[in-house]
Amino acid sequence: MLLKLCYAHKCLMSAETPMQSGDGLHTPAYLSWRKLQLSRAKLKASSKTSALLSGFAMVAMVEVQLNPPDESNVPKEMLVAFTVCTTLLVAVHMLALMISTCILPNIEAVGNLHSISLVHESPHERLHWYIEIAWAFSTLLGLILFLVEIAILCWVKFYDFSEAAAYSACVVLIPVMIVFLAFAVHFYMSLATHKYEVTRTGIKELELLKEQIEMGDDHARLNNSLLDQGRIV
Repeated sequence: MLLKLCYAHKCLMSAETPMQSGDGLHTPAYLSWRKLQLSRAKLKASSKTSALLSGFAMVAMVEVQLNPPDESNVPKEMLVAFTVCTTLLVAVHMLALMISTCILPNIEAVGNLHSISLVHESPHERLHWYIEIAWAFSTLLGLILFLVEIAILCWVKFYDFSEAAAYSACVVLIPVMIVFLAFAVHFYMSLATHKYEVTRTGIKELELLKEQIEMGDDHARLNNSLLDQGRIV
């Protein structure tokens, strides 16, 4: 009786926990499970980043103190750019936050069950493009707008007191923006190369498995033919 209970518990645990053996690492269910974990991580990072940066933008817009129009030398174009950039920054991050908030609970509900057999109930594959949009808005576009927001805010804040301080913000922002874009391009290229290598390795493993199966079939046919000849004799 004890052995039966242990066997049943072992079967239950194997059904509820993701498979870790090498035989099941390339099954469609396990690959979908890996995509689920990646989508969940992206949505969590996107929601945290968007909430943080949009909050900073709102505080900067509320707390900035501007001089009256007759006492200020700030160009009106910079004020327009500041309002447009702040609005875009908050809107982009709010969109990413809304996507993350709507999709993440459905993925968490399936991911917390730790069962690969239920991975098809998660909407991460059907809503794949929405997850990528939230990730891109929060990390790439949102961070670029945040850097531009800092430069414009420095211009609006310090132009009346020191034009050199306003221009220095733009001078510092240019190399920072170049480094940021270069890192983003390098990161996405490295990630694409890594995915290509992993996919190519998986294809080679499948081809090797196919050859082994064909060799096994040929060997079985040869044995069957020898047995038939022995029976005839």
